[in-house]
Amino acid sequence: MYRDYTQNRELSWLKFNERVLMEAVDETVPLLERLRFIAIFTSNLDEFFMIRVGSLSELMRLKESSVDNKSGMSPEEQLKAIYKEVRRLYEKREKIYQDLKRELRIHGICNLSYRETDSADRKFLKKYFFEYVQPILSPQIVDEHHPFPHLQNKTVHIGVRLSVKGRDVFAFIPLPAVLPPVLYLDEDEARYIRMEEVVSAYAEDIFASYEVKEKICFCVTRNADINAEDEEFDFGYDFRKKMKKVLKERRRLAAVRLELSGEISKGFQAYLSDKLNVSQEQIYVTSLQFKMSYVFSVGAHLSPEKVCALSYPDYVPQANPLIDLSRSIISQVEKKDLVLSLPYESLQPFVLLLKEASEDPAVISVKITIYRLASNAKVVDYLCNAAENGKDVTVIIELRARFDEQNNIDWPERLEEAGCNVIYGLEGYKVHSKICLITRREKNGIRYITQIGTGNYNEKTACQYTDLSLITADPGIGMDAVRFFHNIAIGDLAGSYEHLLAAPNSLKNHIIACIDEEIVKGNEGRILLKLNSITDLDIIERLKQASCAGVQIQMIVRGICCILPGVAGKTENICVKSIVGRFLEHARVYCFGSGDSEKMFISSADFMTRNTERRVEVACPVFDREAKEKIHRILDACLADNTKSRILGSDSCYRMVPVSEDGKRVDCQQKLMQDAVRAAAERKQKTGERRPVIRRFLSALFARDAI
Repeated sequence: MYRDYTQNRELSWLKFNERVLMEAVDETVPLLERLRFIAIFTSNLDEFFMIRVGSLSELMRLKESSVDNKSGMSPEEQLKAIYKEVRRLYEKREKIYQDLKRELRIHGICNLSYRETDSADRKFLKKYFFEYVQPILSPQIVDEHHPFPHLQNKTVHIGVRLSVKGRDVFAFIPLPAVLPPVLYLDEDEARYIRMEEVVSAYAEDIFASYEVKEKICFCVTRNADINAEDEEFDFGYDFRKKMKKVLKERRRLAAVRLELSGEISKGFQAYLSDKLNVSQEQIYVTSLQFKMSYVFSVGAHLSPEKVCALSYPDYVPQANPLIDLSRSIISQVEKKDLVLSLPYESLQPFVLLLKEASEDPAVISVKITIYRLASNAKVVDYLCNAAENGKDVTVIIELRARFDEQNNIDWPERLEEAGCNVIYGLEGYKVHSKICLITRREKNGIRYITQIGTGNYNEKTACQYTDLSLITADPGIGMDAVRFFHNIAIGDLAGSYEHLLAAPNSLKNHIIACIDEEIVKGNEGRILLKLNSITDLDIIERLKQASCAGVQIQMIVRGICCILPGVAGKTENICVKSIVGRFLEHARVYCFGSGDSEKMFISSADFMTRNTERRVEVACPVFDREAKEKIHRILDACLADNTKSRILGSDSCYRMVPVSEDGKRVDCQQKLMQDAVRAAAERKQKTGERRPVIRRFLSALFARDAI
């Protein structure tokens, strides 16, 4: 059934990635950061093709009709629309990069082609190629004795059309992963050349006994080996059952995209297209590097002064002004709920809480769910310490965290060696919740400290993602956490809780019930949501009904948003904003009602069908008045943002938020950084502590007339 107030998930995601790309145009963003946004856009698009385009391509093989229930589009129609939109984005990225490239060269950051190198450069490149590159290359000729090879996913290749004895022969040179993606040509400047440019330049030497007629750098993107239990396609039949059938029949992961570094002859392109089984729509020409992760290390080849001028000012997550790190965290939490606002505030209080729990004689157990961890995780250190100190430690670790599987496979061995009880998730459901329970035996009985967050226990992303972490000694929430871990341990997803909302069993029903309560209030009803994405049709339908009833609905949705606001008679009381900035907006907050009767939850779950029905998620109510006020200050800053936010229209287009009549500009992330620095400084002044010197950050941050 087609709805005029919903839109296709895939096209909505592409619009989100375009917003990421547009940060590379923003002149208030430092040049190196703008280059990094292009790299993030590129990486995002790679994953999109591997996962979403790959899955849609597989669905086309099914005989059953499959129509997206939000747009009425078949997989074939979705792919056609995706290919068209992606081509537009490639063209946009190309223009943005070329403009940025010129600006970067002024500062000595030069991505050179081989033609642009001078004689000294070429002398160095020749020596480097023959000594370090050629010995590890494995060029492959394709002829009657050498079949067309399987070209690995996201591996850069040099394709060469050769001539021998009057006939054409095709050959390929895969670039081994051990080679650096770029070669730097100067010690004091970031002049560099891409490795594929170097190898391509010496193709004639590699194939010395042939005549090189044509050469091209290219990269194949292949369908990822998806988990059918976790993917979300909103068709009117059991997607997972059908997809499992397709996966079983799959021999090799099919190519879903072919990227070329330039135009080639029709014959050469037809040859590649035929061998890789890709259509013209799936072929994209780009002058950019196919993999741009190297961008994040360009600064290492610049002087500190230049890095300083071309990057965001350093920001160190601040101390929470309500927490005294020199005192017991447990004793402070027992007196008052604590909320950490990441990355504006440091994750350190939670890490110290685990350290304290690992050493506290009164602590008898620690239980935690883990989805993603940093490569060097203090969290793991203290969990191991707790087990070694005789605490009962249970770690529920999800092995299927996408593209992080190996990291999560490596950690359990260490945890188990330390004596932790490790549970590897649940069959058919990803454990995506972020919850930690510390149980203490005190003189007056058992007490609980519960931490529930919107983000992972990852000390690295805690400095990059905006998240919320609630630490509470509320006995009701603690008892719910006890039941939650018990239910997970025995595989019971149907457990009920007094305060916590848990997917897949109860979260969606409770959310819909909260929306219904606001519908009853009519024009007095209020809903405020902060999410990464919303695709769940049941919740979308209820929000539409709430809008029709007069409920005022404000939504801050960073990424995919399948509900279209402002559709007359349907969603006209819904406003949707998206914020893309320095930090990745990641916190999930649900608010229903207003004033003293407001219900507020923080959660690990987006309003996506995969989260509400196929993952283990937790949402926790926020009861403490000061904690709620703090979270509202964050939400208010997001709603007031007119610098990094865009408003979604009923036509599915995003538009910049107009500046207020007084010309005042608000960048919510900058404001929250300033607020955190100011609050931490005021606390240190009150306590007589020496004020830290953060000259560069403060001068750069407060100098901008942004708030």
